[in-house]
Amino acid sequence: MFSGIVEEAATVVALQNDQDNLHLTMQCSFVNELKIDQSVAHNGVCLTVVSLTEDTYTVTAIKETLERTNLGLLKVGDKVNLERSMMMNGRLDGHIVQGHVDQTAVCKKVEEANGSWYFTFEYAFDKEMAKKGYMTVDKGSVTVNGVSLTVCNPADNSFQVAIIPFTYEHTNFHQIKEGSVVNLEFDIIGKYLSRMMKFA
Repeated sequence: MFSGIVEEAATVVALQNDQDNLHLTMQCSFVNELKIDQSVAHNGVCLTVVSLTEDTYTVTAIKETLERTNLGLLKVGDKVNLERSMMMNGRLDGHIVQGHVDQTAVCKKVEEANGSWYFTFEYAFDKEMAKKGYMTVDKGSVTVNGVSLTVCNPADNSFQVAIIPFTYEHTNFHQIKEGSVVNLEFDIIGKYLSRMMKFA
């Protein structure tokens, strides 16, 4: 489980295809704190550490993960948002994030707003999935590339988020532009409530 509070925007240093799988090798500041079999969220995707060197680690994304997320679009040198799994002895600064990406979205607009930025994202809308909680609501939570954010101006198939300078600089939001593909995880609480209402 994660909170959507990104620890670092780390660099992809190697990509290796292995049949339908993709091995991603990352370089980050806390490699020496990782261990084999540990869960780390990459742009919001929970992946398992499979190997370590002195300054890099490797995770593997399988076919389904590559089809549902933006990980298959990564190139060497790209920045990826990282978060280690949440410790259960502290504050939950973001919201409950599972690391299970629901789908991708496309950035449609980036607007500067006197020191902050508004990003507009559009995703494929499915009415039946929306009934199951796969949607956004005003002032609700959404995870974009692993970042816990508050929704504003939601529509059936789009929403905006406001990004402060710290988030812009310390995550890969500074690389997102019109046409960029991002990972979405809708709020798990909304999914549970939608499911409960079905049987009410």
